[in-house]
Amino acid sequence: MSTPGPRLVLATRNAGKLKELRELLRGRIEGLDVDTQVIDAEAAGVPDVPETGVTFEENSLLKARAVAEATGLPAIADDSGLAVDVLGGAPGIFSARWSGAHGNDQANLDLLLAQLADIGSEHRGAAFICAAALAVPGGEEVVERGELRGALLTAPRGTGGFGYDPILQPAGETRSCAELTGAEKNAISHRGQAFRALLPAVIRVLDGSAGAEPRVN
Repeated sequence: MSTPGPRLVLATRNAGKLKELRELLRGRIEGLDVDTQVIDAEAAGVPDVPETGVTFEENSLLKARAVAEATGLPAIADDSGLAVDVLGGAPGIFSARWSGAHGNDQANLDLLLAQLADIGSEHRGAAFICAAALAVPGGEEVVERGELRGALLTAPRGTGGFGYDPILQPAGETRSCAELTGAEKNAISHRGQAFRALLPAVIRVLDGSAGAEPRVN
C-alpha cells in the first residue's frame, strides 16, 4: 500500500510553527495523517515568499496564495508578531527582524527589552497577534485573526515556545508563554485562535480535495 501524498502545505520553514499547527490539526480531519500529509514549504520545495504587505492579514494571504499556486495544494500561512502598546503596535509585522537579522530570537528579545528598560509594569501591555490564511489553487481564500493580550516581563522566563514567548505573560497568568505546556499555549494562543477559526474552512476544503493531484517537487 503506497503512502498517501501531501494534502496541505503550511507555508513556513519555522519548525516551532509547524509543530504547533500540526497539533492543532491532529485528529480534527478524518483520514488526515498530519505527520506525513501536512508538510512545510521546504518539504514542498517552494521558495520563501517576500512579506511585502503592510498588515498581518496581507502577508499571510500573500504567502498562502503563492504556495498554493506553486504546489497545486491547499496552503495555509500565518503572519504573526508582537504588538507593544507603548511602541504604537511595534514591532508588529517586523517582529521577526526587529534587531535587523530575520529570525534571531535572542537579538530581538534583547533589543526590545533594552528599549523598554525604563517602562513601568503598568505601561507594559502588549499582545501577540496572528492572521492565518487559507488559499485553494484557483479558488477560495479565507483569512482569520487571533490575539493574545498580556504584559511584557522585564527578563525572559521559561524555555518553551519560540520568538517572544519568554517575555509575554498572558493576562490572568502568572507564567510566561514559554513556561506553559504546549497544550496550554495552544489553548489560548493567538495562533491557536486564528487557526481554530480557520479550521472549518480547512476541513471543508480537504474533504472535497482528497483526489486532487499535487505538484510538490
